[in-house]
Amino acid sequence: MSELPAELVPLTVDQRDIVELTRAFARDEIRPRARAVDEADVETPWDLWRKAAKVGITGFMLPEEYGGGGFTDVFTQCLVQEELCVGDLGIGNLLCSNGFFADPLLALGTEEQQRAWLTPLAGPETPMTSLAVTEPGSGSDAASISTTATRTGAGYLLNGQKAWISNAGEAEQYVVFAKTDPARLSRGVTAFLLRKDTAGVSFGEPMRKMGQRAIVCREIFFSDAFVPDSDRLGAEGQGFHGLMRTFDISRTVLGAAATGVARAAYEYARDYAKTRQQFGKPVIEHQAVAFRLADMRTRVEQARLMTWRAAKRLDAGLDATAEAAMAKLTASETAAYCTWAAVQTLGGWGYSREYPVEQWMRDAKLEEIEEGTSDIMRLVISRGM
Repeated sequence: MSELPAELVPLTVDQRDIVELTRAFARDEIRPRARAVDEADVETPWDLWRKAAKVGITGFMLPEEYGGGGFTDVFTQCLVQEELCVGDLGIGNLLCSNGFFADPLLALGTEEQQRAWLTPLAGPETPMTSLAVTEPGSGSDAASISTTATRTGAGYLLNGQKAWISNAGEAEQYVVFAKTDPARLSRGVTAFLLRKDTAGVSFGEPMRKMGQRAIVCREIFFSDAFVPDSDRLGAEGQGFHGLMRTFDISRTVLGAAATGVARAAYEYARDYAKTRQQFGKPVIEHQAVAFRLADMRTRVEQARLMTWRAAKRLDAGLDATAEAAMAKLTASETAAYCTWAAVQTLGGWGYSREYPVEQWMRDAKLEEIEEGTSDIMRLVISRGM
């Protein structure tokens, strides 16, 4: 696994340490387990989760005051996400999933809520968490969710259904988005904190997926699930605004994840091409292969730099909605291209499950869909013009 071009953006000692830690963890723990996790299909790799928790990876992005690693800046989160996803895209995304839960809590929650819900995530026995937005009839159009939260006494009753929810059924803590005022569309969306054992909450069977199988997805069903006022995030109607803010962060971080798998595919194909002989010489010496590898390397660098740009804007407190969308669009399509190109470079062996590139090709497709499809990213970018 190659070095990051950190000379372009000088890193602090702490940043270098976390990069080295996660690079070693990806090499020694994630990559050797990746194929078995993929083959298991609908089983959460708890062994890797616990190992990562013990060395601080699952909580590195949480604030220090709640026991986390203190790397709350998006840029460092991108550095870590790329390294983990060089090891395996699905596992890398899984190990950082508590950050996706924490983002709306940090954006909308009170200090009391943050302390109560984030502190348990910082220790070596951290529970898993989940963010519940998507529904059977509401994917890219997050404002159209139909799950309702009806006022009752000192709280709300949740009713409805979520679909394709990462870590659903495995997670102990959830942020759920629901309509408190369906007539107000996006201005009627409110966010709620919820625990797995809440009465009226149930889960579907694991959904069998094309790739990124380390993350188990299920449907969630709400039937008069009671949430007290104290577990509402922000005021009624603030949920959609908070969600859009967290989308800017999550799309940027997912850009780093996609860059990671693209980089893995490039490096694997490059090394293979140096040793594979055809027509009396290594295939990397054939122009068709060399040019394909050149395109892969160029696209990886483009994706990384666009992701870093979005991260730096977010950390500076600047608007980065279009930049986050550009980073995710570029990186996800780079991942799709580079994983395809790696399979092509390995030829018949690339199509074999003896080599990891066919899995990476399957895994990469999700990056063009989750947190907004490529079509939605282009819509976001065009609206920003």
